[in-house]
Amino acid sequence: MATEKARQLLARLAVTPDAAVPDLPFLHRALLLPLLSAASVLLRLSVHSPLRPRLRQALLPVPVVSVGNLTWGGNGKTPMVDFLARSFHAMAISPLVLTRGYAGGDESKMLRRRLADTSAKIGVGANRAAVASSMLQKYGYVHPCEAFHPEKLPSACNRAVIDKSAKIGVAILDDGMQHRSLLRDVEIVMVNGLTPWGNTHFIPRGPMREPLSALTRADIVVIHNADLACEVQLETIQSTVQDSGATCPVFFSKLSPSHIFEVNQPWQRLPLNVLDGTIVLCISAIGCPDAFIHTVREIGPLKIDRLDFSDHHFFHDHDLKLIQERVRKLVDQHNKETIVIVTEKDYDRDPDALRMLDVKVWVLSSSLQIMPLKEQREDEFMRKVKDIITTRHGKSHRERAHL
Repeated sequence: MATEKARQLLARLAVTPDAAVPDLPFLHRALLLPLLSAASVLLRLSVHSPLRPRLRQALLPVPVVSVGNLTWGGNGKTPMVDFLARSFHAMAISPLVLTRGYAGGDESKMLRRRLADTSAKIGVGANRAAVASSMLQKYGYVHPCEAFHPEKLPSACNRAVIDKSAKIGVAILDDGMQHRSLLRDVEIVMVNGLTPWGNTHFIPRGPMREPLSALTRADIVVIHNADLACEVQLETIQSTVQDSGATCPVFFSKLSPSHIFEVNQPWQRLPLNVLDGTIVLCISAIGCPDAFIHTVREIGPLKIDRLDFSDHHFFHDHDLKLIQERVRKLVDQHNKETIVIVTEKDYDRDPDALRMLDVKVWVLSSSLQIMPLKEQREDEFMRKVKDIITTRHGKSHRERAHL
């Protein structure tokens, strides 16, 4: 319990701008912030240090698409990985998803479940170069010229037959921007449209993992939760991206809810309108809970209450008691059944814990969509990814061959 409160405090401080520091409690200003600021300075210095060793990057025989960000949590990385994997599968290119599986592995579990009906393979491990080599050896791979050359792509009638046994045609690096051991062909950087840079401080004083100048490494920037941000916010983020020196295209994405399922029936597909007129308690331990609340509110329940936990939090006995107590209060207040609703990430982290609740628990399933804003549409997004791969992957091999 104390650990969870400390994590929530750090998360709040990470979005507290310098102008609001005088309003913080004295102990936070006098003791905690100086320690966090000192640690942030050390991290910034280590990122910029000329003594930092340059790792030799492993070169895979298939193209590598990296999905990453500059800040922690809530940027839509995992939904984008899911989107890319499904898009490549639809193109008859079997994707290999490489993920660390950290913090309980909720993201890797979610990807494994969501992509079970595709040809995607999931490789989990901190040493993603080694994991990739092992998976490529196990399944084999398709040369990029065959996988991505338009004339080589299978006809539409043959695309449906691609399955788990298919050879790998592309690797997708989940949370890969700071993972330098693999040479990547496409660098996609996700930005949270609601809180793009937090208070601009480095971890742990703020959410930044790298400075804004790192955006110059991006081939594509995607502003996530763009449907929740106003036009002025989106324009400001775009200006910041351009001012950083980045010249890449900017796309916009959102999470679009598709259906609901009960915790005991993950393959079930209840329509979204089952929430009409209901009382719901939203439980989440994700990076951007406000986006989840907004999505549920748009579906149309009668009343929404919420309990937010820190990102990747595991639900313990005292958490379950807290949830059930909140549900009882809502039932007494409204004289109506209350439904607990969680995100897929929370479900996949520990479904057994949620099944222990003596209340009805539903899971909201959502998918990332590229929004058709400023003439940047979904087909244009995947066309851009393919164009970068076809022009860059062969060049990477030629340049490495001469080293």
